[in-house]
Amino acid sequence: MRKPAAAAVSVGWGVAVGGTFGCLLPWLLGYWHFHHPLPYWPAAQAAGGLLIAVGLVPVVQAFVEFIRADGTPVPVASPPRLVVSGFYRYVRNPIYVGFVAIMLGQALLFGSPGLLGYTALSWCIGAAAVRFYEEPTLARKFGTAYQEYRHHVRAWIPRLHPWIPASQPAAAERNRAEDRSAMPPRSPR
Repeated sequence: MRKPAAAAVSVGWGVAVGGTFGCLLPWLLGYWHFHHPLPYWPAAQAAGGLLIAVGLVPVVQAFVEFIRADGTPVPVASPPRLVVSGFYRYVRNPIYVGFVAIMLGQALLFGSPGLLGYTALSWCIGAAAVRFYEEPTLARKFGTAYQEYRHHVRAWIPRLHPWIPASQPAAAERNRAEDRSAMPPRSPR
């Protein structure tokens, strides 16, 4: 897919899906009303606004990585190669992680317990989609490259240091050292 077309499809997809699940549904469910459940709630609202902004970063950057790989985040127009750059070097699902951060930010901004429940349900649905659709699809399409990536990069909790594919010479040794340091020490028998 050409980059201008990929960009247009990605923006359209992001606005449609993100707008529907991140804005329209919470508004229709009545969660977009400002509440002040506790004293000093404006500080929590400020933190919520910051969390929304921080959550947008991996989402937007992940879309850019899909476009650079000549594809889109739309499943039927996915890139021809495995995307393991940008935030994908830290966590396998940066779009979902960013979305959860955005929704938690909204819960703080609006002081809405309902948005916390909505966020939990959204994450459960996203996690099921990843587990039962995305991971098997990526494993079939990219084989051992995806298995290696999956082995080194966690699905939901970001790595502290970026993973670099073993096809890059010095990276393989650095990845092995990081993986060894991340493992708990063995207890003597």
